[in-house]
Amino acid sequence: MSTKITVLSNGSLRLEGDFEIVDVTGTNYELQGRTVLSLCRCGLSANKPFCDGSHKGGFDHDAVAFALPPKKV
Repeated sequence: MSTKITVLSNGSLRLEGDFEIVDVTGTNYELQGRTVLSLCRCGLSANKPFCDGSHKGGFDHDAVAFALPPKKV
């Protein structure tokens, strides 16, 4: 199964599928077999990089897909 990342309006980044998450040194976070989890993007979570719901009522972003400009070469 591939990895799917969903940008949630007024919320987190939801990861689904096969993935690993590592810190800046390359050490794996122990995900205990999870195939679905959410990453914080508001900066308020006490459990960063994972979402703990702290954004409720204090984070405003409408998640609407758009095309990036062409890749620079």
